[in-house]
Amino acid sequence: MQPLAAERRHLERQITYARPILLVLALVDLLEQPPAGRGPHAVLFVTAYLFVSLVLAVIQNLQWIGEIRLPLSFDLAALAAFLLLTLSVVAFWFLYLFVALAVGIRWRMRSSVILAGVVTFALLVRTALHGPLAWENVLSWIALSTGTFGAGVGVSFLGNRQRRHVAEQEFLTQLTGLLDVDRGMAESLRLILNELVRAFDCDEAILAFRDSELDRIFVWRLRAGDQSRLSPENLPVTRSDGFLLDHPDASVCWNQLDGAGDGFGWNRKDGRPLKDLPRLPGPMRQELGWKSVLGVTLDVAGQPVGRVMLGSAHRRLLRQDLQWFERIVRHLGSPLQNLFVLRHIRARAIEGERSRISREIHDGILQTLLSVDIQLEVLRRKVPSGTEQAINGLSSLQQTVRNETEELRRMVTDMRPLRVQSADLVDLMRGFAERFRNESTLALDLLIDSAELQLPDRICRDLFQIYRESLHNVKKHAHASHVVVKLWQNESQVVLVVDDNGEGFSFAGRFTGDELDRLRLGPISIKERTRSLGGVLTVESTPGHGSRLTVEVPLG
Repeated sequence: MQPLAAERRHLERQITYARPILLVLALVDLLEQPPAGRGPHAVLFVTAYLFVSLVLAVIQNLQWIGEIRLPLSFDLAALAAFLLLTLSVVAFWFLYLFVALAVGIRWRMRSSVILAGVVTFALLVRTALHGPLAWENVLSWIALSTGTFGAGVGVSFLGNRQRRHVAEQEFLTQLTGLLDVDRGMAESLRLILNELVRAFDCDEAILAFRDSELDRIFVWRLRAGDQSRLSPENLPVTRSDGFLLDHPDASVCWNQLDGAGDGFGWNRKDGRPLKDLPRLPGPMRQELGWKSVLGVTLDVAGQPVGRVMLGSAHRRLLRQDLQWFERIVRHLGSPLQNLFVLRHIRARAIEGERSRISREIHDGILQTLLSVDIQLEVLRRKVPSGTEQAINGLSSLQQTVRNETEELRRMVTDMRPLRVQSADLVDLMRGFAERFRNESTLALDLLIDSAELQLPDRICRDLFQIYRESLHNVKKHAHASHVVVKLWQNESQVVLVVDDNGEGFSFAGRFTGDELDRLRLGPISIKERTRSLGGVLTVESTPGHGSRLTVEVPLG
């Protein structure tokens, strides 16, 4: 993982400031040595190098100049030259440790190990050329080589760890920024899962979340490279073992899912290894087709509410992958909770605002229109009977006012928040059907297979809204004479069908909600309500012969 621009500048400044500090220490050591122990021109070399480093450090603080940095090849060349110029191992070590730190920050650990090995070998060769080869020097040679190699690798490791830490913090901040209630739940989660797939080089990401209000499990799945809108699967809690596993506190990794498997994991609360790792159910393993999988519990307010999983069919996942993935999911817990809470608050606020607007329309504009209607009726009766044209004009104006009054009254009714429960749904639908028949010339057949629907309240509420809005659309736009509404439920889903013999939509054919989105067609609010339930909307249209709207909401 690479740090982004702002964090790279932070790391580069650390290199810029570390260079003169260690050069000062090298210069102090040289000045404490007798002239014969310094090496030819070593002091002059370090002084010139220190001057360049200080100038660069000053320039870094000048905003108008911009970022200027010495390439690492320059520092490597300076290290090689200093090895030839100086006789002091300590002074050389100061410069060597700085270069090891810079290599650890800018490059990978493999390069740091190679650098430490090359420098250790070169230092041993130089020592051998300048000193006698005696058995009594073997111990000091071992100490020199071990210290040089170990110190270089250790300092590089610290630099590399700092680089990784900065990159990880930047990545976590970037992920948090993707969770935006204004962007929408579906798009925010799509961006999050897409970043996880990219960061871990996996094929698919899954977020499973248990909604305690609906007592359902919502599952968002994203395959690598998929840019389409992300819609959740709506599953019963009986499927929780497939996604939440039978150990809610387990962080697990499997690299072989068949047979005995090959995996490891630990308890996320105390970090202790798990002897018996929870496994994905057999049908789910076959459905996903993964070779390797990471699974970490999503924790909200101290309670496990879901699980995030990454699957790959081409790579082996390591222990550090699971550790890093666990930190990411732990970091996302609170922002995800805030997103769900804000979404819930926004929904409540919208309901409250709709209620307020509904009351204002009812108490304001509606009352005014009723008053205008009464005054028009009085004026129409006062007009002399001989002026038929004026009477017809007033009658037409009065009818227009009455039509707009009815439309506003319908809007007021639709805007009021509904509290629909499963036991009330059938009665509400039948009551609305009766009013619809009385207020329009359309023949309406309402066919409900089951009078004892067993549905969560939220599904009932949205289904009724879809049913009501569909009939209003038919009445207002379809120019139909007959509409048939069917509602039934089985073990797996509830289905609502609205079929009319009107003019149909402007398009011909059968399209899903997602296809209608891409074509910018279809009833927007019905599409959104269906999608919020995890359902599938299908619209069939035959221009001139009617249309059929089908909403399928899965139950398990």
